[in-house]
Amino acid sequence: MPSIETHGLTKRFGDDVVAVEDLDLTVKAGEVFGFLGPNGAGKSTTINMLLDFIRPTSGEIIVLGNNPRSEPRAVREHVGILPEGYSLYDRLTARKHVRFAVDLEESDDDPDAILNRVGLADAAGRAVGGFSKGMRQRLALGMALVGQPDLLILDEPSSGLDPNGAQLMRQIVREEADRGATVFFSSHIMEQVEAVCDRVGIMNEGDLVAVDTVDGLRAASGSASTLIITVDEIPVMSDIQEIDGVTDITVRDTTLRIGCSTPDIKASVISRIEQTGATVTDIDVEQTDLGDIFVEYTNGIETPEAEL
Repeated sequence: MPSIETHGLTKRFGDDVVAVEDLDLTVKAGEVFGFLGPNGAGKSTTINMLLDFIRPTSGEIIVLGNNPRSEPRAVREHVGILPEGYSLYDRLTARKHVRFAVDLEESDDDPDAILNRVGLADAAGRAVGGFSKGMRQRLALGMALVGQPDLLILDEPSSGLDPNGAQLMRQIVREEADRGATVFFSSHIMEQVEAVCDRVGIMNEGDLVAVDTVDGLRAASGSASTLIITVDEIPVMSDIQEIDGVTDITVRDTTLRIGCSTPDIKASVISRIEQTGATVTDIDVEQTDLGDIFVEYTNGIETPEAEL
């Protein structure tokens, strides 16, 4: 059973604004799904409809086998949420925040163990009013983890985190997926998405314009990768250029940078170089990053932060 399904999901604001239109989306159980979109693409509106924070104009939503509108309790009992723009109580300690979440979920989680997991063990007894933005983000993530939810919905989980915090967040996401949870999260940091996601969905102007693995998106977009090969001597370039799928070659000292339009020609390129008599001493691959693919799918919009 998929963790999230939508069929024809549409949300209009007034007569003129269509935030989400005819969204058909399936998120498989146990996967980490990255949800991307530029400003106003409909990403946050979709998340809010999944959680029944706002009602759709039309269409169907199924979360963990339940309709969040008619069965909200059945959904929320099994979903951990890190919303964008969450509220914390400045006068309460981090431990009391997690204790509140434990009591609400009726779980047997140890608040100190949760805080240790998100890197806040030393701040457990401190009032949250003195926390940095990154510390508050870690605390909110910890509260979302209470009760071992079947589905984690994380809206911009890296917001405010330093590199160590972002690395810890990625580790936690993978740990949750490894125990069988589904993780559905949005982020404007492409490196985070590429590092942890099994699949990615890209929204643009209310439409889901692409869903695939990152490698699948690269292939579908025609984005070339670059094969970086170090040799003991420069081979005959014409022999390599005639390989179908080689887009360009540049040479610097004994290093060749060879553009490949499809991943399956890399072995042919290496074999052809060795056939010319050159010895390959090092190989690396430079992939087109997700940010470039995102720009291509969203008509050149470079800031993937959604507000609708």
